[in-house]
Amino acid sequence: MRGVVYDGTRARVVDDLRLRDPGPGEVRVALAAAGLCHSDLSVVDGTIPFPVPVVLGHEGAGTVEAVGDGVTHVRPGDHVALSTLANCGTCAECDRGRPTMCRAAIGRPGRPFSRGGRPVFQFASNSAFADRTLVRAVQAVRIPEDIPLTSAALIGCGVLTGVGAVLNRARVGQGDTVLVIGAGGIGLNVCQGARIAGASSIVAVDANPAKEAVARRFGATDFLSSVRELRDLLPMGVDHAFECVGRVELIRAAIDSLDRHGQAVLLGVPPATAEASFLVSSLYLDKSVLGCRYGSSRPQRDIALYARLYREGRLLLDELVTATYPVEDYEKAAADTREGRVARAVLTF
Repeated sequence: MRGVVYDGTRARVVDDLRLRDPGPGEVRVALAAAGLCHSDLSVVDGTIPFPVPVVLGHEGAGTVEAVGDGVTHVRPGDHVALSTLANCGTCAECDRGRPTMCRAAIGRPGRPFSRGGRPVFQFASNSAFADRTLVRAVQAVRIPEDIPLTSAALIGCGVLTGVGAVLNRARVGQGDTVLVIGAGGIGLNVCQGARIAGASSIVAVDANPAKEAVARRFGATDFLSSVRELRDLLPMGVDHAFECVGRVELIRAAIDSLDRHGQAVLLGVPPATAEASFLVSSLYLDKSVLGCRYGSSRPQRDIALYARLYREGRLLLDELVTATYPVEDYEKAAADTREGRVARAVLTF
């Protein structure tokens, strides 16, 4: 079986992976497509520490191949989008409707794969860069068969994180003003989340002017090359600022851009030891700085919602797929993503 394995030195495609059969409450999925997210690259460059060897990938869609005992909501042949959130469903946080805070879903990587008789870790409880993967039943969300799997693959991370941050965490309201720093895969989904929420102004900021057209397609009403230009456009600042890059100076810029009662939502992932600073006095006008894990999502609910919005023409998925690559071309896809030549690369199987 093929898969992209990072061994601590490099990530490369191998063809000798093995995957165990599903146990109780598990689902085996034959992947059709997987989005290449910067989080996968962050494992390779050390920004996200993770044990190795590991099968990368965490944003995928495919067809259910087999189910374990007790799984009733999906069956072989169903099309599914995969969530990275392997929440337990029974702890206090899950019971409160906050599955992203489930401790069973954080920091406990499984090893359903093996190679040469040795176990291989699973990234983000998902490992979508493989012909097949094994997930908990709660991670497999059935989707209509008329949604292209290359597009559906992007729901499980970029859409859940970006749109979810707007609708679930920030709760952007009709007429609110929004700043989006970074017009990559997450930023574009923040833009369309703000559009769906009814924001009056959606200002996208990116140093690459070539991203203006796609940012506007996803909902941006304005495009700037620097956050410093924001006050010329909105002198009072914005109600919501989303940092989607993961740089501490941009976190500071997001906080500084807020109007009274404004909130800065942090979505980008800087190095684990990074520290950011801000003027404490700037927060006393009821401003907030919010962390956000996985769009504060409830995947079984939200993936179904986003699939419906896509079918209604209100949520864009096909336009997120800027390039597709057979899995054998992973290294080219990774290079194009690093260099910003594509907003979202999709590996196909």
